[in-house]
Amino acid sequence: MGTPAAGHRPVVVLPARAEAITLWDDGLLTATDGRTVRWHRALPDAAEWLPAHGGAGVLRPLGHGILAVVPPRRVAAYRTADVDLRWTLPARDGCAFRPGGALRRGLALLLAQPCPDTAWTGRLVALDDLGRITPGRTPLGSAPPAPRPGHRDAGNSLAPPR
Repeated sequence: MGTPAAGHRPVVVLPARAEAITLWDDGLLTATDGRTVRWHRALPDAAEWLPAHGGAGVLRPLGHGILAVVPPRRVAAYRTADVDLRWTLPARDGCAFRPGGALRRGLALLLAQPCPDTAWTGRLVALDDLGRITPGRTPLGSAPPAPRPGHRDAGNSLAPPR
């Protein structure tokens, strides 16, 4: 695999088990064990957004070995073991994600997506390792998770029952 071109600098470094995942100023995403590059992936349109936005919040672990890469136009989730693309979520038309303003709540990542003429509830997107969290979602075409014994389902995966 190669290494980034000479003169390029890391923008964000995310420690991950026995390796580090790095976003470089040229938009290259790499995973290294300290001796060798395990994988790399070029981010689309990075030259447009990376200099203006920097790397704050762009790399977001989602759990179960999934890493979300959050540029303004499209969230992409990769399996960290082999950089396999798991899912993508484009920003709504006329909107852009704000990775620096994301907030972790339990297993969910709440991501700002400011849109003109949209209620505040439409300006947040909830994500996890399976993608966008929506009511009644069937994860990746699989059967819904089995209910946990002794757990009362309130129908809202983000808030505990009252």
